[in-house]
Amino acid sequence: MRMSAKAEYAVRAMVEMAAREAGTLVKTEDLAKAQGIPPQFLVDILSDLRTAHLVRSRRGRDGGYELARPAAQISLADVLRCIDGPLASVHDTGLGDLPYSGATTPLTDVWRALRASMRAVLEATSLADVAGGELPPEVAALADDYLGQESQRGRRPAG
Repeated sequence: MRMSAKAEYAVRAMVEMAAREAGTLVKTEDLAKAQGIPPQFLVDILSDLRTAHLVRSRRGRDGGYELARPAAQISLADVLRCIDGPLASVHDTGLGDLPYSGATTPLTDVWRALRASMRAVLEATSLADVAGGELPPEVAALADDYLGQESQRGRRPAG
């Protein structure tokens, strides 16, 4: 999965808001500084998140942004879909519309399995899980498996 910079910044901004006390308004400049996100880029991201009803804003001197619902009710998948659309696609083509035939026909099922596995991880993980530093057990187990596989290969994990 290749995540756009915009999607990665959106997730970071949302987790930063989730780490704050519920109901706390956060100014764009403070979010940008806390996560090293270019401020003008963050304005566009927050606009998309507001349109998707993931954050709400209040204008004025004491204004800012807050999560639109509790952090435990917003999954990473919600944020990524808001910014980048479907979690896994092939050349922006629907999986049912891929022109595979013959020996490549089973690839459609491979891409479906990939989408399902990403969806399972991203929908199971909420902003509250990440902000609280405690991932769901099934997600933590997958991460541990990955680290184990990488150490067996004698490599440092790529991400």
